[in-house]
Amino acid sequence: MTDPSTSSAAELDAADPLANLRHEFELPEGIYLVGNSLGALPKAARTAIQTEVDRWATLGVEGHFTGELAWKNYHELLTQPMAALTGTHSDEVVAMNGLTVNLHLLMVSFYTPTPQRHKILIEAGAFPSDHFAAESQIRQRGFDPATSLITIGPRDGESVLRTDDIVATIAEHGEELCLVLLPGVQYYTGQVLPIAEITEAGHAVGAMVGFDLAHAVGNIELNLHDDDVDFAAWCTYKYLNSGPGGVAGAFVHRRHVTNQDLPKFLGWWGTNPETRFAMATEFDAMQSVESWQLSNAPIFQMAALRASLDLFQQAGGMSALRAKSEQQIRFFDRRLTESLGDRVENLSPAEMHQRGCQFALRVVSGDGRAVFEQLEHERVFCDWREPDAIRVAPVPLYNSFDDIDRFVDILDRIVP
Repeated sequence: MTDPSTSSAAELDAADPLANLRHEFELPEGIYLVGNSLGALPKAARTAIQTEVDRWATLGVEGHFTGELAWKNYHELLTQPMAALTGTHSDEVVAMNGLTVNLHLLMVSFYTPTPQRHKILIEAGAFPSDHFAAESQIRQRGFDPATSLITIGPRDGESVLRTDDIVATIAEHGEELCLVLLPGVQYYTGQVLPIAEITEAGHAVGAMVGFDLAHAVGNIELNLHDDDVDFAAWCTYKYLNSGPGGVAGAFVHRRHVTNQDLPKFLGWWGTNPETRFAMATEFDAMQSVESWQLSNAPIFQMAALRASLDLFQQAGGMSALRAKSEQQIRFFDRRLTESLGDRVENLSPAEMHQRGCQFALRVVSGDGRAVFEQLEHERVFCDWREPDAIRVAPVPLYNSFDDIDRFVDILDRIVP
């Protein structure tokens, strides 16, 4: 394997077994390093969506029931590829709704507070939507976020969470803790959290454990079933390249999917498809996570996602993509050290097991926001997150080592 600590970008790209996947995407002119916010367009998505437009035009309502692409069952075409990316079984994963909608639906089932056990633990720097969802769920159940919402953040002077602190906080709130809801990958720093260890700690005190995997699915290897996670939700428009506002995903562990005693918001699409069109008003639940579905599938969104998931399979799955990502991380680290020295600080963790492909860069001396705006002017696609991070994500599906090399050269020229 070509060594990223000594090899040039050209040598690394030449040796990259996944390099040709870049040609399966349409990328904006410039350097596109913002797949952590919106993934690039798979060329096949144009064809997949057009196929469904044509089926609509020629079949009309019969498209729901006609052929292998019948819309009634279209979501099932995504199930196995999504299961492969998340380390789950096919009865545990489904594509539906949007991320925060899915979090609310799942919290209805897994946040069941009592006067004794009513607290939710989230991170202090949670993505606002997650914070709002947890806070509103607490209020809806008649509790007060001031006493029921527990937050944990990095220690003073540090940028990432310590696992020991998470575990200690879970233990501290023990008998009062109803739900642990944390990210698989932290959106600001890109820190990968230890999902199995957090889940074990939550279960040890009798709490349910769920994860927001918006920045994890398609970025890192996941084993949700074996890690014993109770539930998870994620969007697909970042690393899964499903397009703006793309359909989201949800996971419920197999031990819960047939438990009809769980509270749940019900909809027609969660009922047994064999009896659904009998139009009965007694809920006949599907014996899988699909029973959390409410409505029929957004076909155009799912068609785009299906085109992207095919490329993950073509790549050989997350193990192959993670191997390339680690190469790119090491190369990026080296180039930053060589060219920027102490002018730029990487807020992401140093340890590889705590890192996904996203870097969070802070300009040490100078105006970070001005640097970001100059990057935009130079047609470098990255993003800014308050208060002071430039987020940059080389995505192994379509980013090259040359993208990283050119980015560092531009950053070196801009940063004072």
